[in-house]
Amino acid sequence: MFDTLFTYPNVLARHEAGPAAEERNRYLVHRASEGIARTTLLRIAAELSVVARWIDLAHGKPVTLQDIDAAARRWADYQQRRCRADSGRWSRQLFIGVATAWLRFLGQLADLPNDEPDAFADNIKDFAAYLLDERGLSLTTVHNRLWHIKNFLQTVCRSCDSIAQIAIRDIDAFLSLKGKEGWCRVSIATSAKAICSFFRHAEMRGWCHLGIAAAIDAPRLFKHEGLPSGPAWNDVQRLIASVGGTDPHDVRDRAILMLLAVYGLRSGEVRKLRIDDLDWTNEVITIERPKQRRIQYYPFVTSVGDAVLQYLQHGRPHCARRELFVTIRAPIRPLSAGAMYHVVSSRLEPLGIQVPHHGPHCLRHACASHLVSAGLSLKEVGDHLGHRSAYATRIYAKVDLAGLREVADFDLRGLT
Repeated sequence: MFDTLFTYPNVLARHEAGPAAEERNRYLVHRASEGIARTTLLRIAAELSVVARWIDLAHGKPVTLQDIDAAARRWADYQQRRCRADSGRWSRQLFIGVATAWLRFLGQLADLPNDEPDAFADNIKDFAAYLLDERGLSLTTVHNRLWHIKNFLQTVCRSCDSIAQIAIRDIDAFLSLKGKEGWCRVSIATSAKAICSFFRHAEMRGWCHLGIAAAIDAPRLFKHEGLPSGPAWNDVQRLIASVGGTDPHDVRDRAILMLLAVYGLRSGEVRKLRIDDLDWTNEVITIERPKQRRIQYYPFVTSVGDAVLQYLQHGRPHCARRELFVTIRAPIRPLSAGAMYHVVSSRLEPLGIQVPHHGPHCLRHACASHLVSAGLSLKEVGDHLGHRSAYATRIYAKVDLAGLREVADFDLRGLT
């Protein structure tokens, strides 16, 4: 990689003869495969040469973040003494950023501090295995539930060393604290539900006294108390029509919006789409349903297929990634959940479309409501959305206002 970056013989020789040359070269090849620009690679290569001189990798031991910070400070002080920088702040930050990424790639970065309380790490691991193996919950659901459990245990571990020492007053105090911190009623109820499921498991395992799970008091949430919060279908059409440019961002976002609106896909299902999931010969798209742990096949709607094909030909950067939707600028990587949210929210707001939630899920609601108003049965709508049962779909019956008006206007005279 050095010989493709450096043309001057002396500069090339200096990089090839420097410490950890092979490791630095491997890392540069890796970053180049991510689509990093040449100028960025040159800056990384120059900084790697500095890092390799100031951090000794010859002993093969993991390097801690404290070691990196100490070396960065020494390098910044050296730069200031040589009058090469007015402040050592930027030199230090660049050193830490490049060194951390490089050492992580080499596998020589010491493990970061574990965010799980040591006293409860085994309990959390056992609970996660139970949710996955016995309950059969999806990875996303397990991840979200564990987040609430860890948040709770990190708070109570200051006064409790074991699950058996946790009392109901500790749980009440935690939920009350989250309310004072600004958590909404739904968030507090979700956290309480996760904690309750954890303590039911703890009681089954004999980790705590019986009755704690039953005593957890959460805010009352009524079934179907809110209508689906999706935009009207004419607003969805306006949204898609507004993304008609040839800029790579527009081409990519149009394909994403159409997949969300036409098929009612979840954000994670779109993010996990791979190029191999597109069968152009049979015009079929394969969707992995994480909640149901099954595969679902959809026919390629012509407009959606054209949008995806346009993205592949003119919007997607050339890279080795197999994920369908990736970032436009280097480093090339799959879109995050936050990026998916931005794709939808940044397009809704300029159009003045008023919806309670501006994320990708609002388009799933819009799709379902549109199908109901078009006359499809709840079973058909549920199958389209990938619901496991009609129970999850019946909330959309509340938005069929036209059908409800027909019922209200029905003349019962002659029957009484």
